[in-house]
Amino acid sequence: MADLSSVYLGLPLKNPLVPSSSPLTGDLDSARRLEDAGAAAIVLPSLFEETIIAEEERLTRFLDDQGIGHGEADSFRPLPARFQGTEATYLERLRRLKESLEIPVIASLNGTTDGGWLGHATALAEAGADALELNIYYLAGDPSDTAASVEARYLAIARSLVAAVDLPVAVKLSSQFTAPLDLVQGLEREGVRGVALFNRFYQPDIDLETLEVVPRLALSTAEEALLRVRWTAMLRGHTRCGIAVTGGFHSADDALKALLAGADVVHLCSVLLREGPVALAAMLDALARWLEEREYDSVTQLKGSLSCQHAPDPAAYARANYVQVLENYSVPAGVRY
Repeated sequence: MADLSSVYLGLPLKNPLVPSSSPLTGDLDSARRLEDAGAAAIVLPSLFEETIIAEEERLTRFLDDQGIGHGEADSFRPLPARFQGTEATYLERLRRLKESLEIPVIASLNGTTDGGWLGHATALAEAGADALELNIYYLAGDPSDTAASVEARYLAIARSLVAAVDLPVAVKLSSQFTAPLDLVQGLEREGVRGVALFNRFYQPDIDLETLEVVPRLALSTAEEALLRVRWTAMLRGHTRCGIAVTGGFHSADDALKALLAGADVVHLCSVLLREGPVALAAMLDALARWLEEREYDSVTQLKGSLSCQHAPDPAAYARANYVQVLENYSVPAGVRY
């Protein structure tokens, strides 16, 4: 039987399939089911600093400021005896998962301030996380933002946290950087051990009835995986960082393409939300069969064999492929122009 093991962030994993940040990985019962289905590790839902800040502001408003205009209430500040804030709840969940699971537990952090990034990262490390994924979800919507300043923000956050915590650190990247290979090499120089390609920036919608801008959550589709596969193939061999792919991986075929391109792990989310842990078990079975049928000894042997460095036609990942696709397009039958 083929050896499915892989390594990511220095963590030895029994296979390359890792459930990524979602409600499933944050719940103890569903996390156990994912482990039973074969998950090699899990990435927890992100701890959002802005949620903690908003919570603190509400407490200040309802407790510390309740005496404003009512002097007799100034010394009466009832705080529920069992109250537990967002961060404390997250840390307790992390500890329980670490106690209950045998697979690595990777914490995810989305900060907004320098102090928040440092303080929360330190707390996650002390709570027992095996690694830390930085979910730097930043939209450059200010005209004063430049490409260089946005990259500098990522590098500064990474530099600060790598120095602060004794954990392997990964950075979840957007697909919208001008030169991803250069940025990843910069992150590697700062001590980052891995990158996840790519963060999905959820898009707001416009309600035509109310004329309001409303949030809209759309689960990924398999077509999105190809962007990740392409940049993985181009990145492989140019960095020692581990490579995770995330967004659009719904089948063993999708995962195999990423591994052939050079990914170390494949993150799963939407397919698990739609189908549950059974989808992970089915993907593992199909992955093992594919390797055995083609006489691969291991995932390691497979990994990166079709990256730009090793592909028979590396140009297929670059601009030449764009021209070929356009020239070979044919109009569907029955469509008249």
